[in-house]
Parts: sequence; structure tokens; C-alpha cells
Amino acid sequence: MSEGNSQNEAIQDTAGEEKKKKSFGREAWEWGRSLLIAFLLALLIRQFAFAIFMVDGHSMVPTLDDKERLVVNKMVYRFHAPEYNDIVVFQYPEDTTKDFIKRVIGLPGDKIEIRDYKVFRNGEELNEEYIAEPTATGGGEFVVPEDTIFVLGDNRNASKDSRDSLVGYVPYDLVIGRAEFVWWPFGQFRGI
Repeated sequence: MSEGNSQNEAIQDTAGEEKKKKSFGREAWEWGRSLLIAFLLALLIRQFAFAIFMVDGHSMVPTLDDKERLVVNKMVYRFHAPEYNDIVVFQYPEDTTKDFIKRVIGLPGDKIEIRDYKVFRNGEELNEEYIAEPTATGGGEFVVPEDTIFVLGDNRNASKDSRDSLVGYVPYDLVIGRAEFVWWPFGQFRGI
């Protein structure tokens, strides 16, 4: 009788080990599948919806500071074109591996004039409470072509923007998205 019991116990132990192996395998598969789904969702969100960018430089002071991290909405311009005062991230036309961030001042057909330390759009002076200091003269006149925008940095006298022929008018297809908020440093968290 004891021999039969030990065989039953051995069979039960083997069955228990197999259940543990199946349970571990099933759990590993569930974890792996969950991680893969999360990774794919993150890739899709990063590719099509939102992206993180870091401000590199002082051209947007006082609105944005050097090294701040931003969340950029990449979907918004799939539904409508950029609008006045949007802060946009775009690929630098001379080297599309670099990204710039500036404020939209002019839309297609607008006439932008920079004179007497002020910016005028279609003959009307802009009220620009967000700039660091008055805009230096010598900017001239610009007529914004179709499917492009005219952008300026908020720190006008330290900004490489549409006044510079290397940046010029920014084509819509180089616009990555609109800056929505600063998320880093955490103490500076704010909407833009």
C-alpha cells in the first residue's frame, strides 16, 4: 500500500510541476504581450500624435527657456493649418535633421513689415506682449507665399527665423506640430 501511495504522490508532484511550468509560461506570455502592445502604442503615439522636444537656445525667451522640455501636438495640423501666434516646431529648411521652434506671425498672403522696432501684419501693428525686447529694424517687407508660414522668435534680436534667408518662409510640410505645454522642469510646468 505504501508503494502505491508513493506512486500517486510522484504522479501528483509531476502534475503540480507541469501546472507551475504552464502557469509560468502563460504569465510570461501575458507580460510579454502586454509590454509589446505598450511599446507599439508608444511608437504610434510618438509617430503620429505627440512628441517630446527640448528647447535648445534662447530664441524664444521669455516664453520658453533653454533646456525646457515640451510636449508637441503632431495631430493638430492634420485638421487645420497653423494659426497666428501658434508656437510651432519645424524642420530647419537648410538641414531637416535639425528642428527649430518659433511663433507664427504670418500666414499665406500676409504682408509682414518690420520697421521702427515694430512688426506690422497687413499694415496693422502687432501687440506683442510676449517678446523680450523691441524688434531691431532692418527686417524689411515680406509677403508670405502659399502653403508657407512666416515665423519669428520671441527673443527677436537673438533669433534665426523667417527674416533670415536660410530659414525663410517655412513650408507646411516641414511643420512638425504645435507646442502645447512645458513639462520639464516640473516646477515650470505650464501650458503654452
